[in-house]
Amino acid sequence: MSTGDHVRERDNVPEQGTDVPRAVPSLAKAIAITAVCTTAMGVNIANTTAVAIALPTIGSDLEIQQDQLQWLTNAYALSSGCLLLMFGRIADVYGRKKTFLGGALWLFAFALGCAFVDDSLTLMVLRGVQGAGGAAIIPAALGILADSFPPSRARSIAFATFSAGAPAGGTLGTIVGGALTQYTSKTWRASFYFLAGLAGLCFLGGLYAIRRDPPSQEKDRRVDWLGSILVTAGLTFILFILAQGEIAQPKQWGTPYIIALLVVGVFLITVFVAWQYYLERKQDDPSAPYSVWTPPPLMRPSLFARARGRYGVQMLIAFSNWCAFLGWQFWSQLFYQEYQGYGPMLAGVRYIPMLITGLMCNLFIAFFVARVSIVWLMSLGTLITSIAALLFAVIDPDATYWAFGFPAAITSVFGADFVFAGGTIFIAKISRPHEQSVSGGLYNTMIQLGTSIGIAVSTVVYDNVQEMSMDRGRSSREAELDAYHAAQWTAFGFGILASLLAVAFLRGVGIVGNKEVKTEEEKDEEQTAVISTGDGAREKV
Repeated sequence: MSTGDHVRERDNVPEQGTDVPRAVPSLAKAIAITAVCTTAMGVNIANTTAVAIALPTIGSDLEIQQDQLQWLTNAYALSSGCLLLMFGRIADVYGRKKTFLGGALWLFAFALGCAFVDDSLTLMVLRGVQGAGGAAIIPAALGILADSFPPSRARSIAFATFSAGAPAGGTLGTIVGGALTQYTSKTWRASFYFLAGLAGLCFLGGLYAIRRDPPSQEKDRRVDWLGSILVTAGLTFILFILAQGEIAQPKQWGTPYIIALLVVGVFLITVFVAWQYYLERKQDDPSAPYSVWTPPPLMRPSLFARARGRYGVQMLIAFSNWCAFLGWQFWSQLFYQEYQGYGPMLAGVRYIPMLITGLMCNLFIAFFVARVSIVWLMSLGTLITSIAALLFAVIDPDATYWAFGFPAAITSVFGADFVFAGGTIFIAKISRPHEQSVSGGLYNTMIQLGTSIGIAVSTVVYDNVQEMSMDRGRSSREAELDAYHAAQWTAFGFGILASLLAVAFLRGVGIVGNKEVKTEEEKDEEQTAVISTGDGAREKV
């Protein structure tokens, strides 16, 4: 086929980003779609929390050293975080239902496989491979919801319900995982049976509830495989270093392979960004000839400039908030089990208020996101989450749970739920139809990076404060408490940063819920805030 034929072939495809109307699902179908996608979110989160609560038991059973236990959760997070962008693009191009079902089936198969493992290395490898399923279902689910519900109250409710899957899945994984680990004969293996069952439920529900994938609305339906390799490899190196740097031997962060892999990771990400800029310019140039070497970019860098740069700011807010939220959760869980000596079940029940508060927060989002400006949702949500870290930064270990632990569990989820629910509605509103899964993948990538970096930075703080306290002559238990306090102060700082970003940069955005409800500033912004599209046209934000 000649170059001219390629150009003519592309010209016959519907205009990029054209929103082909789809029938609004019936009430029963809408509930089923939302329930399946929400369950998928819960399964993805539970795959981390159910395993995390069982780490001491797994370590004892398989004789895993303490400093290597984290890889049972990090391996899943590593692959799921690094592959989100690629699977987001695959979902947008090849079909969100297909990607969702494939991811659910993948999670089912490898969760079942993990239950039969008898050695630590195999379990870590399987956990890493299993994470690919989580990377597939989450961006696909976000795209499915955005495609199924036009901007309306129904979309707000759907996204808020989907977001509720995170605290529900996290709490369910912690409580059920703790109970199964402590009270069943299969101990931690029973948790993997439970996770496999949830994934199988997602697969069967998706077969029934999710509608057939519509045709892609892009001119060029190719996947940027080179970009996928670059970003996946770069993120893998960086996240690996963040998890391993503090325990690497013999010099921790100064260990040669840590430095080398960090340099390689940063280099690959830099090359990826430059490659995406190049592809975007080629795609936006109507005079550029067709070339097999210049597919559409995996991620358009211009995305970050949308809505006057607020798209990018929202990504930074999600990143900082998850540094705070998961930093608090990680160290509070260790505080309960390692410092106060509680078993998995007793530690798990202390997080029950998170489930109740999380559901209430998402209920609030569902019904009031069309009435409350996003700046209030983001700034207050992140500020309230910071309070949880602040309470543990000054916690008295001899005090009752109701003095510090209970209010911290209540306040911790405000930022996670407001930022995730409000943020996904915001980015869905300013993303084009063919970008929904990619945008969802990018948003979750920032969340995953925030999780890894928040834990990594607070771990460095923890280790150094503990060492300094010991050098000052404090007992090992006193030094340990000082270190827990310092790690939570670090999480608090990340939360305050997220709140300041929201206050400074999201003013004027207004309401992002129902399409019909807009502030005067939003109306003015819709007339002035435009971006370049792939064919040189102009698009309102």
